[in-house]
Amino acid sequence: MGSTFIYSETVTANKSIQVVYEDDEILAINKPAGLTVHADGRTKEMTLVDWIIKNYPDIKGVGEPLTLSSGEVVDRPGIVHRIDRDTTGLLIIAKTQKSFVYLKSLFHDRKIRKEYHAFVYGSLPKDFGTIDRPIGRSRTDFRKWSAEPKSRGELREAETYYEVLKRGEGATFIKALPKTGRTHQIRVHFKAISHPIVADGLYAPKREKILGFERTALHAFSLEFATSQGRILILNAPYPEDFSKAIETFGN
Repeated sequence: MGSTFIYSETVTANKSIQVVYEDDEILAINKPAGLTVHADGRTKEMTLVDWIIKNYPDIKGVGEPLTLSSGEVVDRPGIVHRIDRDTTGLLIIAKTQKSFVYLKSLFHDRKIRKEYHAFVYGSLPKDFGTIDRPIGRSRTDFRKWSAEPKSRGELREAETYYEVLKRGEGATFIKALPKTGRTHQIRVHFKAISHPIVADGLYAPKREKILGFERTALHAFSLEFATSQGRILILNAPYPEDFSKAIETFGN
């Protein structure tokens, strides 16, 4: 398999998308904040899928479509996993059906190491720890998930390991490694231990936005996994501008 590491950049809907790695089977991009991965049936904004179809038309038939609760079928070419609209960072896209099936199995079997960086409110009591709380639906808001007692619906196991990278006034800079991949998992888990992610409008709507963030201060920093040829691939996504600025000034 031919492969090349690249840092190229294109712009779509006033949002910059970096391609951080590409080979014959895999495309890895650094997703900007404010870009939804695929349509949800409610909004008409441009999505990452639109960018994929425009720039990589051969990927159009790869993967599996999603049927929404409304019955609408949404194409998700090459999409193996997602990150939230306001989360930045690394996202892998399958370029062939073979690679889609392989990558999907890695995520399902938890054979991909996922590392996120985030700023959370307050000072965590320990420098490292594990949040092991099942996640269900929120009882108060259909958009939200919850790791609190009496969550609604099926409770699914969820585990997040974290380490403190730096401490500062009013917040803590952390590394989070989710073992499972539940929707909003990191956001929900830190909310559950009373240290929600900075500027998270859904899980900390009444908290003051600090450190210059106008969106959820969460970045998908790294993915590590074995390719189908057995080669260990470690991919990193550079910080966006708001993260870089916050880190420079944080704790000083």
